[in-house]
Amino acid sequence: MPRRPRLLVVDDDPAIREGLCEELEAAGYDTLAAADGERARELFLAEEPDLVLTDLAMPRLDGFGLVRAIRRTHRTPVLVLSVRGGESDKIRALDLGADDYVTKPFSVPELLARVRTQLRRAAPPSSRLRFPDLEIDLDRRRVRQGEREIHLTPTELAILEVLARNAGRPVSARQLIAKVWGAEEASADTVRVHVGSLRRKLEPDPSAPRYLVTEPWVGYRFLAEPIE
Repeated sequence: MPRRPRLLVVDDDPAIREGLCEELEAAGYDTLAAADGERARELFLAEEPDLVLTDLAMPRLDGFGLVRAIRRTHRTPVLVLSVRGGESDKIRALDLGADDYVTKPFSVPELLARVRTQLRRAAPPSSRLRFPDLEIDLDRRRVRQGEREIHLTPTELAILEVLARNAGRPVSARQLIAKVWGAEEASADTVRVHVGSLRRKLEPDPSAPRYLVTEPWVGYRFLAEPIE
């Protein structure tokens, strides 16, 4: 059974802190709690939570200082929860590295949705991408279509990975060159040749692509919907 995400709740108001912990635990999360930014910093370094929810106005170390301290060493998602709804406070918190800002009072369903969004964004990319009738195992460098194994070159697999990770969104030739070839020189024609080869191996009918379609004047789009 997978480990439940652990969230650190930081607020100097005991009622708010305890209420948030109860709601988060009811939603399936484990929680840690701190009444000030300094204690939160200590807990963060000791326990390494998956996400931090913090107030701004707190004793010893305020929320701004906590965000700054976390960002020195970690990219853990930080949601600021504050009665300070002014634009300058939001901008300052976001500039320091906060990932989201929610003004009190807020609805619990909205907060839970924002927590889920940040946890999804922070999750390490999967090494196995699954689509209807297609599975890409990046660790083993294997691609299967139904019962058929498709043998790809390293470049073809790299192109397929970039497009599949961006399923449904257009990817330009320039983006593919940056991701696949990096500092090496490659042209749009080079990309087109490799995509054509990939289609011949992957598509049942390369002249009418099912997965890899061309976006005129843009690049390419991977059409299959991922299976969670």
